[in-house]
Amino acid sequence: MIDRATVDRILDTARIEEVVSDFVSLKRRGANYIACCPFHHEKTPSFSVSPSKGIYKCFGCGKAGSVVSFVMEHEQMSYTEALKYLGHKYGIEVKEKEETQEDIRQRLHHESLLIVNDFAQKFYTEQLTKSNEGIAIGLSYFKERGFTDETIGKFLLGYAPNKKREFTHNAQRKGFKKEHLVEVGLTIEREGSGELVDRFYERVMFPIRSISGKVIAFGGRTLRKDKEVAKYINSPESEVYVKNKVLYGIYEAKQAIAKAQKCYLVEGYTDVISFHQAGVENVVASSGTSLTTGQIQLIKRFTNKVTVLYDGDWAGIKASLRGIDMLLEEGLEIKVALFPDGEDPDSYARKHTREELQEFLENNEEDFISFKQRILAQELSKDPLQRAKLIGEVVNSIAVIPDAIVRAVYIEQTAEKLKIKQELLQQEVAKLRHKKQSDTFYQQKRDQERQERLQGIQAADTQQNFAAATQGGQKNIPGFVVNTYCSEAEKEILYYLLKFGNLQIHVDDDFAYGMPQDEEQTVAQYILSQLQNDELELQNLLYKEIFDEYFRLKEHDANKVLRYFINHPDKSVSDIVADLFIQPYTITIQQFSKSLIPERNVLGRVVPKSILIYKAKVTAQAAMNLTEELGKAQKEKNVELQNELMGQLTTLMQVRNFFSKELNRIIL
Repeated sequence: MIDRATVDRILDTARIEEVVSDFVSLKRRGANYIACCPFHHEKTPSFSVSPSKGIYKCFGCGKAGSVVSFVMEHEQMSYTEALKYLGHKYGIEVKEKEETQEDIRQRLHHESLLIVNDFAQKFYTEQLTKSNEGIAIGLSYFKERGFTDETIGKFLLGYAPNKKREFTHNAQRKGFKKEHLVEVGLTIEREGSGELVDRFYERVMFPIRSISGKVIAFGGRTLRKDKEVAKYINSPESEVYVKNKVLYGIYEAKQAIAKAQKCYLVEGYTDVISFHQAGVENVVASSGTSLTTGQIQLIKRFTNKVTVLYDGDWAGIKASLRGIDMLLEEGLEIKVALFPDGEDPDSYARKHTREELQEFLENNEEDFISFKQRILAQELSKDPLQRAKLIGEVVNSIAVIPDAIVRAVYIEQTAEKLKIKQELLQQEVAKLRHKKQSDTFYQQKRDQERQERLQGIQAADTQQNFAAATQGGQKNIPGFVVNTYCSEAEKEILYYLLKFGNLQIHVDDDFAYGMPQDEEQTVAQYILSQLQNDELELQNLLYKEIFDEYFRLKEHDANKVLRYFINHPDKSVSDIVADLFIQPYTITIQQFSKSLIPERNVLGRVVPKSILIYKAKVTAQAAMNLTEELGKAQKEKNVELQNELMGQLTTLMQVRNFFSKELNRIIL
């Protein structure tokens, strides 16, 4: 871990315009610099660098951050690696904190396992290219598949010889410990006899690398036709290899994925390799396993657009549909491309040029929901039960999509294609979401489960009425749960807190509501007290995290606050703060832009009004939810519940009307 003093020195020294100019040709425009964005293709510059704020922002693709996050994003480095890069650039010695004996032991153990895997990779590669058996069997197999020497070298391909102890004996002669060989799964220790044998023999070998390029595991394919022999075997999990967090080819593909802002997802090793050889490098494989959340998060580090590639195996396609639902649930934009009968990604890539392959992928991509409808519809008869099954399958996929507006669009399209009432689909989606969120209610923290439990349960017409603000958080009002649409209002509150939190605020009489105001209070104190008085919290979890962390800081000077958050180790935090500070003004302050009144001069009005808008939104959404509950109670003829809900709704409507009058009365 790099000590705080070294981090501060790096951040004090590194100039964002100097670092960015190493990768992009910058042109000065006023106080800032502009360029074509290095993260997406564009002809007109929309990438801006602000030396005074230490921030970059692309107004085309939306990427933003600090000098550290730029290096992380552009060079696909971790936070620590980016700091080391900057330290080297500016001649700063990077000091890491003193390790304890246990720290040293764990680090050396971890490094030892990686060294064992590295030795194994070199052993298998040498067997492939230099041994008679490897050349005759392994290399000829790869050549038959059309792999060039360059491709074989790029993916470190190898061959495990047909001797069950060859690798283990070689490793032990080189001084590698039995414990390490067994732990990474290269060697198997037989029970009873303690005999050591190789896990991999008489197989072509596919090393699996981590995102940083370290060999962490292997996949071995037999070339025998014997059906009793497993076609593929893989390394077991170990300290260095956690299967559900690894994708084959991610190291070789990460820069191409980030540049193209799209990831092709295939099944096997050879699919990935053939695509690379054909010139399409933004591809990874799940290696025949079901997709996991960890693998999806790995893809999300580089893009939120995934195209899943299938061959014509209908049974395999149907089996993998559930995995795609997981991609949808993580908020990714999913498309599907189906190869012609008899073809798979590997075979098609080997038979076509890069241009032909890319043209095929672009022309045959299909939205996943539409694809699922079409695939399942092929099995339908006129049987109503079969039709209901299809509708249920499609609704299941729509229900996991986190974005309410995207769900509403899919509901509308599905209703039209399947000729079913849109309202019915809305109800089914809402029911599924409600059930899933309820099942996890007692397993998550209260604020997180409140955000997830009823997110998007409102019907599509409600979502459209509030589409501009729907990013969802939730609020707990005593007696019921509300699904709010307060994200933009929360964003504005966060803006004033971070930028002006330490400044004194004198609230205008318009916002006093007959109550005395403290003469000496800061913007931060005012915002905190206003939220606490009504038992409110920011419901966007990331906004709340930043909000809470602000009040844990010892220094609240605006420049120090900006510097702290813009260089935050959590990139999602630094991205949000960069986006807040790169804007010339917020929603409320736009009304002052024509007269160019400095923001700090009107804090006594704009900050209270932002709080008022937020409270009005919370109350309005709560009233809408209560109205729905009341409608259900009326249908069920539950008089007691109706009376209870009517009392709550009357109170909320009075509060909402008060806020509406105040907002109409006050003119900024």
